[in-house]
Amino acid sequence: MRPLLIDGFCGEGGAAVGYYRAGWDILGWDNSPARLKRYPFPSVEGDALAFLSTLATRREVFYDGRWRHVAAAHMSPPCTGYTRGTAAIPDRLERYDRLIAATRELLEQTGLPYVIENVEDARPELRDPITLCWTEFRDPGSVRDADGTPLWMRRHRLFESNVPLWPGGGCQHPADMQCAGAYGGARRDKDEARNIRKGGYVPHVDVMRELLGTPWMSEKGCQLSIPPVYTEHIGAQLLDHVRAAA
Repeated sequence: MRPLLIDGFCGEGGAAVGYYRAGWDILGWDNSPARLKRYPFPSVEGDALAFLSTLATRREVFYDGRWRHVAAAHMSPPCTGYTRGTAAIPDRLERYDRLIAATRELLEQTGLPYVIENVEDARPELRDPITLCWTEFRDPGSVRDADGTPLWMRRHRLFESNVPLWPGGGCQHPADMQCAGAYGGARRDKDEARNIRKGGYVPHVDVMRELLGTPWMSEKGCQLSIPPVYTEHIGAQLLDHVRAAA
């Protein structure tokens, strides 16, 4: 039987699909019904931290018609309060939640193997995280924009865990190839990006989906997601740990 992993702050399921491919059953938890409509696995609408607190006393959930033991947890607390995209907002610390510390405290109370994922700017809040990069798993140029331009994706994400994790081999950012991203409010002018700024831009949502490997997602979902290949890599290591400890 596949072990069960709780996917907190699950969004539209980018992390979940990777863990499923690595061999896990998944139960998502999110407070947004709009996001959960696109989530590809069983899910519960509710506060992820409130749910975590219940796992400290009972590490079981009702799943697929019966009670199942929870073997591990993945949590992706909202990144808005950490990312440099909101750094210029004067009241961002009051406006946006910063939940990494609270999430870790509750995870430690459960005693579960866990993973906490967040953006690069959250590094000071994370404990010895590893960094994963799109170019560790996808070949630059393997995805093309609608006009045929070869692309690679800038999508660094950090992963903290209470079990040993290894990165994917190191970044390979090609200086001579167009970079793409998936961010809300980001620039989309390709000519400006290529010829003036010499930087990245946000492509059409269909191209974002292909870059991320998330064809079921909305545009907003893509902006907030990690590529499933990241958690497929993480999930295989987490599964080895759980099986070794059994």
